[in-house]
Amino acid sequence: MTGRRTQFRGVGAYLPERIVTNDELAARMDTSDAWIRERTGIRERRIAAPDEKTSDLALEASRRALAAAGRDACELDLIVLATATPDRTFPSTATAVQAGLGMTGGAAFDVQAVCSGFIYALAVADNFIRAGQSRSALVIGAETFSRILDWNERETSVLFGDGAGAVVLEACEDDPRHLLSTHLHSDGRHGDMLYVDGGPSSTRTVGHLRMKGREVFKHAVTNLTEVVDEALAANGLGPEAIDWVVPHQANLRILRATGRKLGIGDDRVIVTVDRHANTSAASIPLALAAGVGDGRISEGDMLLLEAMGGGFTWGAALARW
Repeated sequence: MTGRRTQFRGVGAYLPERIVTNDELAARMDTSDAWIRERTGIRERRIAAPDEKTSDLALEASRRALAAAGRDACELDLIVLATATPDRTFPSTATAVQAGLGMTGGAAFDVQAVCSGFIYALAVADNFIRAGQSRSALVIGAETFSRILDWNERETSVLFGDGAGAVVLEACEDDPRHLLSTHLHSDGRHGDMLYVDGGPSSTRTVGHLRMKGREVFKHAVTNLTEVVDEALAANGLGPEAIDWVVPHQANLRILRATGRKLGIGDDRVIVTVDRHANTSAASIPLALAAGVGDGRISEGDMLLLEAMGGGFTWGAALARW
């Protein structure tokens, strides 16, 4: 390896205290624990308290990531926060985190690619570091999807949860532990398959999440398989080189179907959807924090990160931890 590259230095996660089980949902809508588990693999999710904002979740995850990296916020020169559920239309949620951390220099901004948001934010920060415009960066995925759910619609309300995860990145040279590549895609023709039916320039209201589940499933498996193949080919690697897949936690069926198409066994996939549900842009860093925290992911492991979200957007990243 030659040249300036991006290295992961620490990861942190935060989940709201309130746990909502499938049985609790079944008590107020036409569903059951068995129905939800069979179709999604989800058994519970976390829901933010009424006074908890996306920035609150992001701030706590960021503090934990900084502590894991042994770094202070004053050492950061960039914050990129991925979210589809910002505190306000503006200013960005990233600047609220910046203020909360006491970081007065550098730059902070949001990116929005829904469930692919963390991969997009990671790619942005990686390019800043490679270009020499940043030395250290905080990349965050944070969501309060419970605020945009129609709790009378069983097909969507059972799928999502709230949470935040963050990573600290730093520039490195001549170290094999680095972010190898990122790969981003989108196709706006499918915007009506997964969307929120509101916004300040259309309806002036926030709206609710709407989804055509079967169509999303089919596109997800195909798009994720293709972008993972692209990432592996770009680095001259095969699926056998991957120690751990750290995927977006959409639902268990998508995770398993994608793994089968790639020839990657379930024993090499970090799964948190059963405990967290789909936390959109937060799901990859939450899964990464889980894998690092319980010792499955260790120094030198090759990681594959992948996600697809509304838009459609999708992407993948390869990294040696």
